[in-house]
Amino acid sequence: MRHRKRGRKLGRTTSHRKALFRNQATALFEHEQIRTTLPKCKELRRVAEKLITLAKQGDLPARRQAAKMIHKHAVLRKLFDDIAPRYQDRNGGYTRIIRGELRKGDGTQMGYIQLV
Repeated sequence: MRHRKRGRKLGRTTSHRKALFRNQATALFEHEQIRTTLPKCKELRRVAEKLITLAKQGDLPARRQAAKMIHKHAVLRKLFDDIAPRYQDRNGGYTRIIRGELRKGDGTQMGYIQLV
C-alpha cells in the first residue's frame, strides 16, 4: 500500500529527481514560464511554491535555504527582489499549469507552468 507516500518518482533515482527539480525551478524563476511534461509540472509546482514562500520571508536564513535549491546567484536575487514582492498579499497559488499539446514522439501530455 502507498499510504502517505507523497510525490511522483518519475522513473528516476532520488538524486536525479532532486537535480531535475532544482534545475527546473531555476529555469522557471529565470524565464517565468517553462514547458515540460504534465506530471513534472505538477511536481514542480510543489517545489516552486515553497521557494516563493521562503522568499516572501526575505531574511538571511530563508535566502540560504533557497540557495540550496537555486544555484544561480542572479536567479536567487531575482526571486527575492522581484518575484517575492509581487506575491506579498497572496497566500499560495503562485503558479499556473496550462495543458499543452501531446508530444509528437511518444504522445505524452505536455504542459506549461508559469508564474501568475
